[in-house]
Amino acid sequence: MARLPDLEAWAIFGKVAEAGSFVRAASELGLSKATVSKAVGRLERHLGERLFNRTSRRLSLTETGRILSVRAARILADAEAVEAEATAQSAAPRGRVRVAAPMSFGLLHIAPALPDFLAAYPEISVDLHLSDQIIDLVGGGFDLALRIAALSDSSMIARRLCRVPRLLVGAPDYFSRHGRPSHPRELVRHACLAYSYLPSGERWEFTGPAGEEQSIAVGGPLIANNADALMPALRAGIGLAVQPEFVVWNDLREGRLEAVLTQWSALPIALNLLIPAAGPRPSKVAVLIDFLVQRFSHGAAPWEKQ
Repeated sequence: MARLPDLEAWAIFGKVAEAGSFVRAASELGLSKATVSKAVGRLERHLGERLFNRTSRRLSLTETGRILSVRAARILADAEAVEAEATAQSAAPRGRVRVAAPMSFGLLHIAPALPDFLAAYPEISVDLHLSDQIIDLVGGGFDLALRIAALSDSSMIARRLCRVPRLLVGAPDYFSRHGRPSHPRELVRHACLAYSYLPSGERWEFTGPAGEEQSIAVGGPLIANNADALMPALRAGIGLAVQPEFVVWNDLREGRLEAVLTQWSALPIALNLLIPAAGPRPSKVAVLIDFLVQRFSHGAAPWEKQ
């Protein structure tokens, strides 16, 4: 008779890998440290390999542990989702929801929106992870993500919430000293502040009013992996930048920045909500999705109401 997999041990291992500590994992699971340690030990004996390197001060995954932790995280997430789904009809939404979002958008719009959500659902907690890097939802154990991009990942269920215009902007002081570009090709003579995660690299791409395309290699005094990090230099008149409207809309409204080449459009992107394709959707995730859709769908986003 085939031996059944030790699903409990795999789930416990996934939690230890996520928490980076036997003690923290035991606390989050409501188990004793001895139970957690024994479960990981069972796996290591069965596999014939160590999953963690242990010292008195540090716990780190071995190469085998790192590879297997991705699968273990899925086992843990699926088990938690199944239990949540089983009780969704008879209990109020509760538990932790892990959310990934871009740094600037998360700070400017997601974090300010969360108090309303948490007040409406006091038994839900949100674990918000902010990064401009592309996050592996399944491997990272995330329930959902907000992503601002032109999507190509078909392994996720995606819902487009609203378009996100990208504008070429600069300070009035910059334009008074250096003039306003009237065509994208003139940007080679301007100081350009660049976003390092741009898909086109150090080239800015525009589409003109007649559908003509321009790809311009730009350079300047500052490159950053976060759009907000460019804002002080923009406001100080150091250079120009292509920025998402949700970052600069207040500065445009208050006159601290001005948009140029408005008849040309940068690469179109959108705010998308992504969830893993497999597995049930717990009620705690469903209500957060509904909240985000209502808050940021087309016509409801704050920058669209200016």
